[in-house]
Amino acid sequence: MPAVVKKCKFNGDSLGTGRRKSSVARVRVRPGSGVITINKKTLEEYFKFDKDRRAIQEVLETAGEAESVDVICTCNGGGTTGQSGAVRMGLARAMVSHNEEHFQAMRDGGFLTRDSRMSERKKPGLHGARRGTQFSKR
Repeated sequence: MPAVVKKCKFNGDSLGTGRRKSSVARVRVRPGSGVITINKKTLEEYFKFDKDRRAIQEVLETAGEAESVDVICTCNGGGTTGQSGAVRMGLARAMVSHNEEHFQAMRDGGFLTRDSRMSERKKPGLHGARRGTQFSKR
């Protein structure tokens, strides 16, 4: 069952949307020289931690196209870990749109699976999702 192929109607870029926690990333892949841009910054400028950078580069290495495509991404919401997870998923979807032969490799790597863990909502009468008021003996 191949994934949905999304292409930009103006210039033919491959598109993918990724989500994790409360972060959303819109990823665009085009043939190029391996430049990764996130919110108009380089990968090293935007993601300070190596684990966040590795999560994104892992997808390109699995596809074997780390040096042959340019990645342009806009992401918002959440923190750095959520955003890197969202970019990872969006990039995997965009790589499948770019070349459908990558589908099985992305599926086997677990890059196309949405991490469904979300922050639990605050309940009425509590301080947070679960924390209640402090017990008072008198």
